[in-house]
Amino acid sequence: QVQLVESGGGLVQPGGSLRLSCTASTRIGSFEAMGWHRQAPGKRREVVGFIIPSGTITIAESVKGRFTISRDNAKNTVFLQMNSLKPEDTAIYYCNVFESGQNYWGQGTQVTVSS
Repeated sequence: QVQLVESGGGLVQPGGSLRLSCTASTRIGSFEAMGWHRQAPGKRREVVGFIIPSGTITIAESVKGRFTISRDNAKNTVFLQMNSLKPEDTAIYYCNVFESGQNYWGQGTQVTVSS
């Protein structure tokens, strides 16, 4: 079992920035994939981006150039840096790990972009 704890959400004005953190209960370096999804009200959950053991990062087209993912293996933590935020980025953001055919999810953290 992998436990995931997210932090860093909140209210931000359009154009602002936030950094989300996700700390895992186990070492993250060998996970097949670790990253972020989001779900806006009335919409399906969608992939934001993820990182694999080689360090290769995949980012959704909708946020490419504004969001980036990084990790600190020593702290078992993955980060989502979100810049130039837009109202349409408002959603609950979920940390996700895919490992050995299983998906693990954090509890989610709310991000609201509004003036």
